Amino acid sequence: MSADEKNYIQGATGAWEIVIGMEVHAQISSKAKLFSGASATFGAEPNAQVSLVDAAMPGMLPVINAYCVEQAVRTGLGLKAQINLFSVFDRKNYFFPDLPQGYQISQYKQPVVGEGKLILDMPDGSSREVGITRLHLEQDAGKSLHDQSPNQSYIDLNRSGVALMEIVSEPDMRNSEEAGAYLKKLRTILRYLGTCDGNMEEGSMRADVNVSVRKPGGPLGTRCEIKNVNSVRFVMQAIEYEARRQIDVIEGGGQVAQETRLFDSGKGVTRAMRSKEDAHDYRYFPDPDLLPLELDAGWVENIKTSLPELPDEKKARFIDKLGLSPYDAAVLVAEKESADFYEAVAKGRDGKLCANWVITEYFGALNKSGKSMADFVIMPEKLGGLIDLIADNTISNRLAKDVFALMVETGKDAATVVDEKGMRQVTDTGAIEAVIDQVMAANADKVAEYRSGKDKLFGFFVGQTMKASGGKANPAAVNDLLKKKLAG
Repeated sequence: MSADEKNYIQGATGAWEIVIGMEVHAQISSKAKLFSGASATFGAEPNAQVSLVDAAMPGMLPVINAYCVEQAVRTGLGLKAQINLFSVFDRKNYFFPDLPQGYQISQYKQPVVGEGKLILDMPDGSSREVGITRLHLEQDAGKSLHDQSPNQSYIDLNRSGVALMEIVSEPDMRNSEEAGAYLKKLRTILRYLGTCDGNMEEGSMRADVNVSVRKPGGPLGTRCEIKNVNSVRFVMQAIEYEARRQIDVIEGGGQVAQETRLFDSGKGVTRAMRSKEDAHDYRYFPDPDLLPLELDAGWVENIKTSLPELPDEKKARFIDKLGLSPYDAAVLVAEKESADFYEAVAKGRDGKLCANWVITEYFGALNKSGKSMADFVIMPEKLGGLIDLIADNTISNRLAKDVFALMVETGKDAATVVDEKGMRQVTDTGAIEAVIDQVMAANADKVAEYRSGKDKLFGFFVGQTMKASGGKANPAAVNDLLKKKLAG
């Protein structure tokens, strides 16, 4: 089966291909809003962070927040995108109760960031490139609250005027798995850059997902936009439902209507919200209160030189310099905090061994604890100390797991746990030989079977010897000595 065929879904009339594009609204990490000095902090009392500009009071003029522009440029550079030194703010006209001006200040034909790309790391180890069409700056609307009263809606304007980056992808994704990987990777890059916290639960990152279906190789179908989806899992569920719905409509003799839909996460279905507007419906025109945005090339270059090492570059370094597999490297760089933790553990130590411990034991215990990395009892120096004891043969890898469990339970470092519990590995060959002699004497019948050709019993003797030594015997020494003694 070819890579393309894997993306097809079967309907009553044969194979169909899903075409997916995404518009992600990412709230810029900034203390103030895009065109006013009001606070952009999440969680304040309703309407506590609203300036006269945000409320669209007569005579109030917007003033651009230079830091938000810098954050947008930083993001564009992180997406390997073209930075447009000349861009224009437009008025996007529509009427809604939580939009005080009756228009949104946005960008349309001349955005601050142009074409870029994003590389997806798929679970099977393959990579996919998704094109970025543009990134533009715009102000957020307020929020309508429909659950405060049985017969009235309330408006909270705290979010009105908050700075957003709308990041628009090309329709390059072909299944829900790719869409999920895209959203995760984009969020990772934003967090590395510090331009958006990526907290979808708080609404600081929201996805509008465009879905259409077509026969393989055929013209693009009519797309539907699923609005304001606030989790990776919901994005994937919405795509799978919507694609199947559109196929059923077409195969049933109907036509897919171009419309905006909402995803009902409780029922796992999409529902029609309104007919989909085209750009001309918004009557875009340049905002007369804002001059075109002109950037200095040297200023942009200074931002570029200040960028941190991003996930793709960090992943390549982990593979090339530390000997990690592409899968392990991708897991570790998925969050900046995880990558930093791993690097602190791996400094001066075996990269592969450290990766195994961080990914398997550490992440497992962290998830079980329900705590953040900053609050968890195991810090990099503690895990590194445990790995040092494995490396110098003080403890075996098997014993180390017991030591680690005690470290999590007590908060003590590895050396203290080993000394207090008497868990040092036995490397004295004489002592190990004595244990082997006891095991062989207790299992004389199996010794005879082994010597008659049942080689698979060797594992049994290893297990019995390790058990008899309390797991303290050096595994390599056990294997060597058993081979010699069982050979008779």
